[in-house]
Amino acid sequence: MALSLPHMLRDNAAKFGPEKIALREKEFGIWQSVTWQQYMDNVRLFALGIVALGYQKGDKLAILGDNRPEWLYSELAMQCLGGAAVGIFPDSHIDQVKYIIDHSDAVFLMAEDQEQVDKFLEIKNSCPKVRHVIVDDTKGMKHYQDPILKPFKMVQEMGRDLDRREPQLFEKYLEQVTGETVALIAYTSGTTGLPKGAMLTHNNMLKMAANYDEIDPAYPTDNHVSFLPLPWVGEQMTAVSWNLYKGFTVNFPEKVETVADNIRDIGPQILFAPPRFWEKICSEIQVKIQDAVWIKRFFYKLCMPIGYKVAQRGLENMPLGPLLGVADIICHFLMFRSLKNYFGLGNLRNVYTGGAALGPEIFHLFQALGVNIKQIYGQTETSGISVGHRNRDIKLHTVGRPIPGMEIKISDTGEILTRGPTVFAGYYKDEESTRKALVDGWLHSGDQGIVDEQGHLVMIDRMKDVMKLTDGTKFSPQLIENKIKFSVFVAEAVVVGKDRPYVAAMINIDMANVGKWAENRKLSYTTYTDLSQKDEVYELIAQEVAQMNLSLPKAARVKRFVMLHKELDADDDEMTRTRKVRRSFVEQRYSQLVEALYGDQDRLDVVSDIKYRDGKEFRMQTRVQIKTVPEI
Repeated sequence: MALSLPHMLRDNAAKFGPEKIALREKEFGIWQSVTWQQYMDNVRLFALGIVALGYQKGDKLAILGDNRPEWLYSELAMQCLGGAAVGIFPDSHIDQVKYIIDHSDAVFLMAEDQEQVDKFLEIKNSCPKVRHVIVDDTKGMKHYQDPILKPFKMVQEMGRDLDRREPQLFEKYLEQVTGETVALIAYTSGTTGLPKGAMLTHNNMLKMAANYDEIDPAYPTDNHVSFLPLPWVGEQMTAVSWNLYKGFTVNFPEKVETVADNIRDIGPQILFAPPRFWEKICSEIQVKIQDAVWIKRFFYKLCMPIGYKVAQRGLENMPLGPLLGVADIICHFLMFRSLKNYFGLGNLRNVYTGGAALGPEIFHLFQALGVNIKQIYGQTETSGISVGHRNRDIKLHTVGRPIPGMEIKISDTGEILTRGPTVFAGYYKDEESTRKALVDGWLHSGDQGIVDEQGHLVMIDRMKDVMKLTDGTKFSPQLIENKIKFSVFVAEAVVVGKDRPYVAAMINIDMANVGKWAENRKLSYTTYTDLSQKDEVYELIAQEVAQMNLSLPKAARVKRFVMLHKELDADDDEMTRTRKVRRSFVEQRYSQLVEALYGDQDRLDVVSDIKYRDGKEFRMQTRVQIKTVPEI
């Protein structure tokens, strides 16, 4: 195996040359292709351009923008020089951008366009370490005069000139890169405080790709659609490490809004998406079937029970038998094939979900359609994945078994501990947190779990989030939240109850599904706030929660709930950029509602919006309900 990611890129350029496509990006409605040789050339020129700008050993390059080839050119170029790349989510607040740039000691910033440049210029005086801001798309920036700004193509031209003068310089830098060199500083999501920068080495990232490929191999002919943000380690694992290790093609969507269409264009073999992605497709399927002509509804009702039987036999490793096998083939041609192709899922082979539990109903639906979704588990600190399901070894309540090279054990306190070659080198500039996280080579995940008799890991919740009622009953809010979100009518849920007499919940409805449900019942509404507070919608969600309660111990059942009048939003700091709820922040922000859940009120007026007119502030109020969950 090559020493580093850039060495792997060089090997692929030599192996595949100017024929095989490494990257694609859709621009102006047309897929633009980049061969492996062009990939290498772009990285080489940009790396030398950075040298021409004054690169010094140990410098960092921060990258701020959407997924596109120039992101990978920038990241690999810095790694060729022995430096580390630092990813920043493109929709980050200015203060988040400032924190990561300053904390990582980034000297160079690669900004995608005018929007991202404007963010930096607002905080420029607070980021004195940044010497150069390299801009990929300079559209709209004709009159920007700040000398710190450099167009991407200009930097590459500087690299070309340096290459002519010193043709051996690039190889000299590359020779100094080893497997122990830090390749990436990946910042954690920061659910409980400031994000920490996890230092991942080239060995970490390449071992991750190699080890996972042992149980679920990819092939050079495969396609992957890269739509999850590249600052997230899961996308780094797929679009960078695994891509370089196996030589498949990475495809970048035109924009966030066209992801579904672009997946349909490509028909990928590899897809990694969070539960919310699969939940949305499930919701769309149900909505479209309701609106379909009678013949399609008929075939759907005819084929789905057969699909569910086939899926269950597969999960139990039982043969289908001749009759069920023939019925499955017929249903494939009647319904399943066209349904999968409509969503671009027809060619999927390596398909994963992670970050939260996927509802069993949704999981079974896709298995019935023939989409073999597998759950994976890991952290930024393990370079992505440490545990995953294998084909024909899928148990819904678990996240699978350790991948090759990884060890898992449960501590005396119930914490999941991980050891292996993909465990990170430590937190950047944070020795204390590193000492707490790494003890005798074991990574302390902060997650609570158990290992069952077959060696499968059951992830329960974050240890700090396991709560206790006033009577001493322990419960996992994440477990309950995931069960509530199994309903197609629920988008998010935040469970509370620490040191309280019972469990309660704050719920976000799924606007699309509840909206469709309301339209079918001729229930008029205007906004999300209006719809969420309808009496009929409260009754709908109450029945969904009551049904969910049946799967929980009596003491852990949700007794009361409230529908939030707004959707939880990362821009309001209520969620991280990877869509994880910041529980303590949400509880504090909606403390008035939390108190009402444990009071005797059934309605409460809350501030739902603040508007300004003629310099005056107007606080818009909404009356929300506090609902008791009925017993079934």
